[in-house]
Amino acid sequence: MKNPLRRFLHRDTVSVLRLEGVIGGGSRLGGGSLTDAGLAPLIESAFGKGKPKAVALVINSPGGSPAQSSLIAARIRRLADEKKVPVHAFVEDVAASGGYWLATAADHIHVDPSSIVGSIGVISASFGFQELLSRQGIERRVHTAGEDKSMLDPFRPERPEDVVRLKELQALIHRNFIEQVTARRGARLTGEKLFSGDIWVGQAGVDVGLADGVGHLVPVMRGLHGEDVRFRLVSPRRPLIRRLGLPGVREVIGAVEERALWARFGLGAP
Repeated sequence: MKNPLRRFLHRDTVSVLRLEGVIGGGSRLGGGSLTDAGLAPLIESAFGKGKPKAVALVINSPGGSPAQSSLIAARIRRLADEKKVPVHAFVEDVAASGGYWLATAADHIHVDPSSIVGSIGVISASFGFQELLSRQGIERRVHTAGEDKSMLDPFRPERPEDVVRLKELQALIHRNFIEQVTARRGARLTGEKLFSGDIWVGQAGVDVGLADGVGHLVPVMRGLHGEDVRFRLVSPRRPLIRRLGLPGVREVIGAVEERALWARFGLGAP
């Protein structure tokens, strides 16, 4: 006679780790951002607790710091290889720029029909205030040791040599991004101009090789591990001040910065 509890005692487990928000942004009062240091214990738990059959990354990020994107993705891959656990990424609204870098840590990338993926490029944006200061009779005084210490100072006229240096730095980071994507996606990449900074939506991302299929977390994982698969959500405890709904100055400023990143893709910050 079969044990009626068998189906509950031997259920496969999938660890679900949400990666939502700007990557490496300045920590806000009562909040945070996606950083390697902040995510390290969660990633360790996702792979190490309960011997999961797979780890699912639920990604919703417009990007951010290239270095933090690289560190987080590398940590995920290191543990996936050590534990021999497959990783699946499920894109919600967007996995663009650094958000797509995170998605490449997965063995398979799944998108919603309306998900945005791509933006494999590097961007730097700022303002120039030198004429405003001049009209207001304000004098800017900066003293440095090192002629390039105040490169791209927004309160002085832009120097051609600063722009050249910035583009050199951007080219290096862009090359690192391209190497990450090609190393992880390999022969699956079939589209043209994939590294131009362009974006693709849903099935179009699958067609060019940036994703593997259109699908959602629960049905895909049940298809792979059975209807009885158990999902274990790995998430940080919300800080007290966030649970109380109390904003601060830094939180408001951080929210403005985040909204600007999300707005690049026609989206509002979650």
